[in-house]
Amino acid sequence: MTSVALLDYGSGNLHSAQRALARVGADVEVTSDPKAALAADGLVVPGVGAFAACMEGLRAVRGERIIGQRLAGSRPVLGICVGMQIMFERGVEHGVEADGCGEWPGTVEMLKADVLPHMGWNTLQAPADSVLFAGIDADTRFYFVHSYGVQKWELADSDLIAPAKLTWADHGGPFLAAVENGPLSATQFHPEKSGDAGAALLENWVRSL
Repeated sequence: MTSVALLDYGSGNLHSAQRALARVGADVEVTSDPKAALAADGLVVPGVGAFAACMEGLRAVRGERIIGQRLAGSRPVLGICVGMQIMFERGVEHGVEADGCGEWPGTVEMLKADVLPHMGWNTLQAPADSVLFAGIDADTRFYFVHSYGVQKWELADSDLIAPAKLTWADHGGPFLAAVENGPLSATQFHPEKSGDAGAALLENWVRSL
């Protein structure tokens, strides 16, 4: 059975994520222990609330080091919601700027929409070669709850590695709904709250480990 560590750093809907991952066949351990988080086949980094508060909690358990060590060894990591946002260089909320993990260049900023938060079901535009969205219909909806996001992908293409697979959604303008970049994947939406569609995505990720 594939082992998945769900990183507990004081932010995120851990029980829903744990149930959703177990539903698709993963052996899930909720943990803040670095050894367990490094040893698992896959690491899931959840996140809800403010960017700066999530980073504070993450640093308290040395989570940014765990993520960095796993990725340096090509060990898979999946970020969810704010767990996706903190993979970027920085976040700006209410005029307050905070540093993220810096795994990707870019800034998390308020969406340019008349109605915030972006709460509810929305469709996506996923690339044809996506692993996460393999076998999922193009008109499938996923569940979002957020006011901030990344509206521009800033990582330059390189001849040394394959380009990232980018999935976009729209709420007052385009924003990144998911990224697949080598061992690091992330979703702005909540797969654990997205019913059968979210389960299919999580199953795709677990199968890829």
